[in-house]
Amino acid sequence: MPDIEPFTIHVPDRELADLHARLARVRLPEPETVPDATQGIELSRLTALLQAWREHDWRAREIRWNTLPHHRARIDGLDIGFWHVRSAERTALPLILTHGWPGSILEFEKVIRPLTEPVSAGDAFHVVVPSLPGFGFSERPRERGWHPERTARAWAGLMTALGYRRFGAHGGDWGACVSTELARLAPGRVAGLHLTMPSASPLPEDRTAPSADEQRMLDRRDLHLADGYGFGMLMGTRPQTLGYSLLDSPAGLAAWLGEKFAAYADDRPEAGGGVSVADQVDNIALYWLTGTGASSARWYWEAMRWVPRGAEEENARPVTVPTAVSQFPADPWPTARRWAERRYRNLYRWTELDRGGHFPGLEQPDLLVSEIREAFRNLR
Repeated sequence: MPDIEPFTIHVPDRELADLHARLARVRLPEPETVPDATQGIELSRLTALLQAWREHDWRAREIRWNTLPHHRARIDGLDIGFWHVRSAERTALPLILTHGWPGSILEFEKVIRPLTEPVSAGDAFHVVVPSLPGFGFSERPRERGWHPERTARAWAGLMTALGYRRFGAHGGDWGACVSTELARLAPGRVAGLHLTMPSASPLPEDRTAPSADEQRMLDRRDLHLADGYGFGMLMGTRPQTLGYSLLDSPAGLAAWLGEKFAAYADDRPEAGGGVSVADQVDNIALYWLTGTGASSARWYWEAMRWVPRGAEEENARPVTVPTAVSQFPADPWPTARRWAERRYRNLYRWTELDRGGHFPGLEQPDLLVSEIREAFRNLR
């Protein structure tokens, strides 16, 4: 059984001083030659993001984040950092929340309190929020093999160490992939699964006679692969090369992460405007001050060399636990229910929301809390 130790978030003064010195001498290129983001994050957007970072109060964030019980546990040879917040309600269901890239555990900061301290005792959860290997305050792997399946096994070990035999799992982005593997590997322990980006792909025959909604989803996925996934190909093939820039240049890191916070969010004013600049800077600063730009990029390299490579391979690894899906409209990787049902054999709830994007915990935390409550209400 791994030892679980309290972990206080505290960055040395010298690292903050180095960051501010680097931010003071940032060198930026000329503006893009197009009136939009088709060449990448716009100079004006990045300039505003960097100015907000110069004014960022990391020490205040440390105080705030340390009010949540933070721990580290050594699991499968790696130190895993995680928040663990228990509810006072006796009937609370343990729930593990897993983030993705370019996010972090901060994606769930706003939902922890309403999940652990709900108005109705029947909606209470004990919440566990781990950092993926190589992200945040989890250790950076020094060996190959930390892919979604191995991480899922580590999550099962973490929940055992915390005394939780039965629990729910939630995730989006890579967190959805890890949560799916967790449900597949430990179906007797996972009470239910809630996803905002299910790991299910269309088969070739799905392109022959799709419905209008399915065609819209296929078009969006194809556009994302052709015009928006270059970052994933680079991190999946040359993460070390990219990592030198992400570790050495705060402007480079802010541009690399900030582009996706803008591109994948629902930035319509009536939908809340997407991920706030303050939340973006918190997340970017976390990557910088934990030195995880390269190790988080390497996650894609590991995943691309992992077993599942397409829809047929995914469907050969079915999930039988009760599964609920909440799809947010601005997510760049939409999934049709018909595709998902082939893999998630007990897909009992499917909701398509009218606002929000890839980062619902940051964009629409109240809506995400409501969706999680509904997903697990009858699974306790």
